[in-house]
Amino acid sequence: MDQALENDWTSENSAQLALSIVQNIEKVLEGKHQQVELALAAIVAGGHLLIEDVPGLGKTMLARALAVSIGLSFKRIQFTADLMPSDIVGGPVYNPKDGSFILRPGPIFANIVLADEINRANPRAQSALLESMEEGQITLDGQTLALPNPFAVLATQNPIDMAGTYPLPEAQLDRFLIRLSLGYPAIDIEAGLINAQQYAHPISRLKPVCQTGEFAQLVASARKVTITPEVANFIASIVVATRQHSGIRFGASPRGTLGLARMARALSCIRGLSYVDPAVVREVAIAVLAHRIIVQPNGVQSKPAAALIREILLSQKTPQ
Repeated sequence: MDQALENDWTSENSAQLALSIVQNIEKVLEGKHQQVELALAAIVAGGHLLIEDVPGLGKTMLARALAVSIGLSFKRIQFTADLMPSDIVGGPVYNPKDGSFILRPGPIFANIVLADEINRANPRAQSALLESMEEGQITLDGQTLALPNPFAVLATQNPIDMAGTYPLPEAQLDRFLIRLSLGYPAIDIEAGLINAQQYAHPISRLKPVCQTGEFAQLVASARKVTITPEVANFIASIVVATRQHSGIRFGASPRGTLGLARMARALSCIRGLSYVDPAVVREVAIAVLAHRIIVQPNGVQSKPAAALIREILLSQKTPQ
């Protein structure tokens, strides 16, 4: 990283760069400012993002626009029922010229990997992502290979009650820093899509926003955001409460605690703050924790995971 850039970088620089990235993405995905901001914060925090919604709402466009705006390498993997682990990580390929085998890296070797419709693949293919998501490396033909840095998986999935889908295992869900849902656009925005995409999709005209070293500095700045002992206890108390709530069978693990802290740091950073405000913790808690808990079965009276996290937030006292 350029030393002069690092020395001159301020919280205001972080906020300005993040706003530029968000506004660039919104050229493709209008009316979803909060979701775009949270998605960017997840990448800045070094986490993986799960986008869950029905087809056609812009999940893939969000992933592509993030990659283009940040200026990182991007690969897409279309998950299908017959996808094999080797289609993700690669494997040895026979060379007929000399009879040898050469190692062919798979599409997982990119800064941002779009795992499109991840829950359409069988569990064996899904598990091929686990090592890469947790450790930033893969084991291929007996060799351990490091993945590019930064590395993030942006996975999209359809609701699990749709035909041809496999629920993601809890171990894999826990490795996603946040889960988002985009939802349908407002009527005026949807009407505007007709003219905006008459000749070409806006993604074809999107350009990178970050200059060399700027995104790395944004990531470094997020790690420097301070968390006071009181806010750290607030974060921990929220996660511990998920293990004690009567409506939750299994609460979030310590990975959820660390994820909530990382996400709060990143969102604070891109808003130009040098510290974590408890209000930011409350803002990101549902996105970070709702997919990490298992709801207690109670028939029609069972509440959605997001509603249970919201109850927990209301019961926690905000530190001063």
